Order: sequence, then structure tokens, then C-alpha cells
Amino acid sequence: MKTKTYVITGATSGIGKALTEKLALDNIVFAAYRSEDKAEDLKKISGNVYPFYVDYAKPSTIKSAAEEILSKCTKIDTLINIAGCVVAGPIEKINMDEIRRQFNVNVFGHLELAQNLAEVLSGGRIINLSSMASFGIFPFISPYCASKRCLDMFFNSFLIENKHNIKVISIKPGVIATPLWSKSIEENTKNLTGCEEYQKELELIVAGARRNEIKGASVSKVVDTILKADRAKNPKLSYTVGSDAFAASLASKLPQCVVNKLISLGLAARMKRYYK
Repeated sequence: MKTKTYVITGATSGIGKALTEKLALDNIVFAAYRSEDKAEDLKKISGNVYPFYVDYAKPSTIKSAAEEILSKCTKIDTLINIAGCVVAGPIEKINMDEIRRQFNVNVFGHLELAQNLAEVLSGGRIINLSSMASFGIFPFISPYCASKRCLDMFFNSFLIENKHNIKVISIKPGVIATPLWSKSIEENTKNLTGCEEYQKELELIVAGARRNEIKGASVSKVVDTILKADRAKNPKLSYTVGSDAFAASLASKLPQCVVNKLISLGLAARMKRYYK
């Protein structure tokens, strides 16, 4: 099997770490980290792993990250964008700086890194970790939903426009058991305070996040789908992972008023069960 070169963002935990560990067995992997203490952990995975620092919440780090990668290679086979965050809360209460951070991390950072690496990706692939949230708006995580839809839209245009023969693939998982859930609760504490009128709904959302981290589908399902898309001669533009993601894709084809009604009824039913 030919040795390939990969760039993976969000490589220090969850899906990104599992994917790095698997690909590094036979390939070169440039693996992104945000916290300095994670760099050594990445090096321990394999001698094939080359850690690099980037923090999409700090746009100034993106160009230097690309320069570091380009100083060590002249060809990238696949860029896999996994880094992400969730900004949650009632949309009327969320600070606009938090919404900007959501889009910096989930959209603009990936786009800028791809722009900087486009020429060495010629003939290669970009695989984006989107979400079933891209199919619609889920209550109290609308910034996350919007960012994932935006990610898909930007990169679909990239696919059509680019003259480097770069294929673009979107992976849309449902609920997956990853540390993203607990990180999201911690990062959104400030967005969930001062919202007394939404207290019960937010308690439900937090309880659901804790449950998802334990009972969500296995990370391996997403990793296997990414590898399948990477190896396919003619990959699909989009892959769903899990029955919940498939259901969301079907629901997205309904009229928006019907979708809104279904979401409202579902939220009410969950509230009733949680507080019975």
C-alpha cells in the first residue's frame, strides 16, 4: 500500500485522535493540537506523526501552521478537518463574540487552512467532519447548526470551483460518544447563566449532552466512514453516520414549517419526560 500524507485537525481527542492512531500505522500524519501538553502525546503515537500548533479561535495561528506543514512536505493526499466546538444557549442571550468564535473554529479556520494548502493538495481530497446538525436547526445549539451548514456550503463551492482536481467530502455523524460533549458544557457555562426563563430547557440540554457522551455511537463508526470515503475511487459528496443522522437528512426535505412543528413537539415531549 502506498504511503500517503495526511493533515488532521482536532487530532488530540475523540474522532481525530482515533483516526490519527489508525492512519499513522502506515502513513505520514501532520496532526494539529491546541494545548502544548498534547504535542508530546501525539509524538508518542508514532514516529510518523508530526504535531503542529493551530488554534482556530486565534486566526493569526493558521498561516504559521500552514507554513510549518509546507516546510516539511510538498504533497498532501488528504486534509481531514475535524477540529470544532459547540456554542450553545438561547440565541437572544448569546454574546456575539461567542457566535463569531463558533464560526472561526468550525468554518473560517478550516477554510483558511485549505486555502493555504490547496496547491499541494492537487489531485487529493478534503474530508470535513460536518454533522447531522447541518440538516436543520436544533433548539439551543443554532450557532453550531448554522456553522456546520455554512461549512458544507463553502466547501461545496470549493469543490465546483477549484482547478486542482481536489475532491471534497462531507461526513455527517449523528450523536457520537466523544469528549466534545463535556467540553461543550464547560465552555458554554457563561452562555447558560442569566437565562432564568429558559432554565428548564437548558437543564434538559445539559443532561442530554452528558448522556450523549456515554451513550452515543462509537467513534470507530465515524473513523471507518472517513477511511471508506478516503479510499473510494469515486466517493460520495456526503456520508451520514448513524440512523439519527439519516433521519435528520430525510426530515430536512420537509417544508420548514413542518420541521419546526416536529422539533417543537419533540422538545415538549422531552421536557415532559424529564420533569415528570
